[in-house]
Amino acid sequence: MQVDWFIDFLSPYAYLQQFRLAESLPKAQIQPRPIVLGAVLDHWGQLGPAEIPPKKVQTFRYARFLAAQRGLPFVAPPCHPFNPIPLLRLCIAAGESMEAARIIYQHVFTTGADLSAPDALSALGKDLGIDDVAAATSDPAVKQRLRENTDAAIALGVYGVPTLAIGHQIFWGDDVTEMAAAYLADPSLFDRPDYAACSQIPAALSRKP
Repeated sequence: MQVDWFIDFLSPYAYLQQFRLAESLPKAQIQPRPIVLGAVLDHWGQLGPAEIPPKKVQTFRYARFLAAQRGLPFVAPPCHPFNPIPLLRLCIAAGESMEAARIIYQHVFTTGADLSAPDALSALGKDLGIDDVAAATSDPAVKQRLRENTDAAIALGVYGVPTLAIGHQIFWGDDVTEMAAAYLADPSLFDRPDYAACSQIPAALSRKP
């Protein structure tokens, strides 16, 4: 079964989750879907984790902690947030494969490279088999695909990355990988009364936007 994996290369948790997917969802065909997280956040009226200073610190501390726990390399990029659009387009130009996503995440979260620098972006392109990075990232078809992915994510209700989409059900975050696996194994899981009730909880308070 195909499982869409909505990602933006800003997310350290998506970098971490990629290593768990084959083991946790062995029968799934994982399809990376690069999206513009900023557009998703704008849709919901949210700030990103890196736009809230204390949350940014916690995010990178925890990502570093999890990487150490799992025996994975982790080096924070030199600045964050950064403009991810060229990376998202490169992933699409390289075929939206798990291998392309892996290569890009490796550049972002293990090398410490400044991917806004032309030489670093050129090196990434070569690792992806793309010689002309400028042409790839300006290709109208690539740009359109990124818009389509982002629109599809919003239509599904995606509100953050990484998100796994199994049919119409979405699973946000590295920490819900096991729940996604449980749902994939038993698609009736959320039909149980205790789970079904979660979608019927009324709000008793609302804040002004």
